[in-house]
Amino acid sequence: MLRVAVVGSGPSGCYTAQHLVQLDPGARVDVLDRLPCPYGLVRYGVAPDHEKIKSLQGSLRTVLEHERVRFLGAVPVGPGGVAAARLRELYHAVVYCVGAATDRHLGVPGEDLPGSWSATEFVSWYSAHPDAADTGFLRGVRSAVVVGVGNVAVDVTRMLARGEGELRPTDMPHTALTALAASEVAEIHMVGRRGPSQARFTTKELRELGTLPDTAVHVDAAEAALDPAFADPSGLPPPRRRNVEVLRGWTAPPRPDARRLIRLRFFLRPVELLAVDGRVGAVRFERTAPDGEGGVTGTGRFEDVEGQLVLRSVGYRGVPLEGLPFDAATGTVPHLAGRVLRGGAVAPGEYVAGWIKRGPTGVIGTNRSCAKETVTSLLEDAPSLTARTLPDDPLPALRAEGVHPVLWQGWESVERAESRLGASLGRGVVKLPDWESLLTAAREGDGVDPGP
Repeated sequence: MLRVAVVGSGPSGCYTAQHLVQLDPGARVDVLDRLPCPYGLVRYGVAPDHEKIKSLQGSLRTVLEHERVRFLGAVPVGPGGVAAARLRELYHAVVYCVGAATDRHLGVPGEDLPGSWSATEFVSWYSAHPDAADTGFLRGVRSAVVVGVGNVAVDVTRMLARGEGELRPTDMPHTALTALAASEVAEIHMVGRRGPSQARFTTKELRELGTLPDTAVHVDAAEAALDPAFADPSGLPPPRRRNVEVLRGWTAPPRPDARRLIRLRFFLRPVELLAVDGRVGAVRFERTAPDGEGGVTGTGRFEDVEGQLVLRSVGYRGVPLEGLPFDAATGTVPHLAGRVLRGGAVAPGEYVAGWIKRGPTGVIGTNRSCAKETVTSLLEDAPSLTARTLPDDPLPALRAEGVHPVLWQGWESVERAESRLGASLGRGVVKLPDWESLLTAAREGDGVDPGP
């Protein structure tokens, strides 16, 4: 019987577990997660107002409730937790689906000023990630600058512009809801270093900005026209053409009665964050121009944009996991069709799937085919892997390591606690925002493994 540990319970981890039990009728899979809650970025990365995408949790739930799949939450792998080498001893194979856990930096002076954050940190706060800190993101903020023109940039821009009435039905933690409801942000600048035809957002996400109540959206026609495709987008691939067509519709003067204004800016790259009274007060941008090869070049002309809150959204990056090889250039684990490579040679029984395998690319569904490739490799290797004798159940050995996982019934207890919290606030489900409340709720349902 093949025993596999899948590290990470987001989409790539769940799809890996799903393929394993579908393709091998004897496989047993433990899905380990550092957090006490499953679903990864579907729970902690999808915007609270995107209910359709969040509903994917239902299909991931089906995987984790499979009779041959076991969820083990609050199990860190690496420093302070279970060593990768120990996991390898307890399972025939280990598949790492740990994503891309950090964000890219701008690399400009002033980036560490108070008020300058990654979009990831902001998303974690309004998504109730237990590691997030309530840092007073919005205190004293009149103008916000979002650096980046991808879907995450659109998400944080939209959340900054949402009103309480739109956010109250979501599962957003109550402290974040209260802070966003009291926000005095009147202007949001979303800024890209290249032109509108090269922006990475999807048209559906982009269009949502134009549907926000009491919010106007504006694109400077002269600035956008530095991109030749803005005037004539007919030669663009359909997704980019649709983006440009939406942006062209926002070149009219913005409504003067709007409470908030979103400005989409292009051909500006940040060169410095400027301090005012000890915190960020503006971003200095250099005007760029197309270089004729798909990139941009600096022009030596600069513009300062006011912002007491700066959110960088310029991409994610994988981080090394102790005990695994790591390619610092790509932010991924070296692999061959999902098989981990050590010194160029396949490491028996070690695999990767998801962003740590291919980098932060694709949409949620991309993880399905990525996971299937890895599982196919693993099952090809299974005859040699299962020749090694293992304990009947690795859980007692994990307990001996001092690990007491949150089991599935513990997660169900968390869900009930979040429903009760929402009801007490006159809302629907409201997420528990910190480690203590999550683990307390899990224990109430006898869902934390008590150990021997």
